[in-house]
Amino acid sequence: MEGLPLRGDLFDPDCPTRVVLDRIGDKWTVLVVSALSTGTLRFTELRARVGGVAPKVLTQTLRALERDGILIRTIYAQVPPRVEYQLTDLGRSLAQPIAAIQDWAEGHVGAVLAARNSYDSSVA
Repeated sequence: MEGLPLRGDLFDPDCPTRVVLDRIGDKWTVLVVSALSTGTLRFTELRARVGGVAPKVLTQTLRALERDGILIRTIYAQVPPRVEYQLTDLGRSLAQPIAAIQDWAEGHVGAVLAARNSYDSSVA
């Protein structure tokens, strides 16, 4: 796209990088990309894997990720129609940093909860 910078500046309030950050910082995006990092899934498989997401919210998340080039939606002409989702190359490049965040969250959940309890106890 002509006129757009090749690299953004996250600290510039007018930079579109913040739009990208909003997308990748969304919890449903993180969970969907993580789930799809293991391979192609159908909607019901994806919903079961992610857990706790309403069908409408999952549909909105999937459409936004497709629009942003993170995943591909493939529809097979059969009865009933079969729809599958898979990460694009761009989506796969996002899966690695998300895996690092997931690993950190799973490894530090105890410390975060302990800190939260300590804080809540001290301000109560």
